[in-house]
Amino acid sequence: MSLNEIYTELIRYHNKNRANKKEIKDATISERGHNPSCGDDITLYIKIDKDIIIDAGFTGSGCAISQASTSIMIDLIKDKNINEVGDILETFLKMIRKEMQDENKLDLLGDAFYLRNISNMPARVKCVVLPWHSLKVSLEKL
Repeated sequence: MSLNEIYTELIRYHNKNRANKKEIKDATISERGHNPSCGDDITLYIKIDKDIIIDAGFTGSGCAISQASTSIMIDLIKDKNINEVGDILETFLKMIRKEMQDENKLDLLGDAFYLRNISNMPARVKCVVLPWHSLKVSLEKL
C-alpha cells in the first residue's frame, strides 16, 4: 500500500470513527479551535490526572481532514504524560512546517506521521493543524 493510499484510508477511517467525538463533562480543560476561512470548528476536551491525559474527546464540525486529524491526535495523546504530549505536539507541528531536523523523532507521531504530505497542500495545512493548535493552547493554560 502506498503512502497516499494509507493517508486516504486513515482520513476516511478517522473521519467516520466517532469513538473520540464526545464531550467530556468533567474535563480538566476545554479549548475551542475555529478556522473561519473554511468553517472548521472544534472544541477539544482533555481530562488530566497526575499529569497524565486520562481521556480526551472533541465536538464540532469541519472537513474530513480536520476531523480526522483531531481523532488521530486524541488517539496519540491518551494515557500520555503532559511532557510527552508536548514533545509529540512540537514534533507534529515541525513536521507540517517542514522544520524537522531529527527524522527519528517522527516515530513519536504514530499514525499522525501519515498526515505529513499535507504540508505540500497549503490550503489544507490550517485544517490539519487546527486541533494541534487547540492542544497547544490547552497545555499552555495548565
